[in-house]
Amino acid sequence: QLQLVESGGGLVQPGGSLRLSCAASGFTLDYYAVGWFRQAPGKEREGVSCISSSSGSTDYADSVKGRFTISRDNAKNTVYLQMNSLKPEDTAVYYCAADYGAHECVVPDTLSLPMDYWGKGTLVTVSS
Repeated sequence: QLQLVESGGGLVQPGGSLRLSCAASGFTLDYYAVGWFRQAPGKEREGVSCISSSSGSTDYADSVKGRFTISRDNAKNTVYLQMNSLKPEDTAVYYCAADYGAHECVVPDTLSLPMDYWGKGTLVTVSS
């Protein structure tokens, strides 16, 4: 089964941290650009961050710059999203998606990419 599986979501207080994981099975994630997206109830899907395959270049939505960090661990075939200083407005279902090829990813463009794989999402709730 070729798939992406997100994990690491949960309930956290404002100002807290979570690390989301996007693990690939059945294919090698090294060769894919990976994007993180989120969607809150009643809101449109938003691009959060992305990371290129070969160069490791990254980009972030303005709303999360300075707070979130995307990275990859090739040995674990996994991409991570470290989320710090979380705010209630970060509450959403977070999805990862992978697009084959080397890309200098730009977050505003990621929603238009023909992603090869999508995960089913993991819920992040930021509340006191």
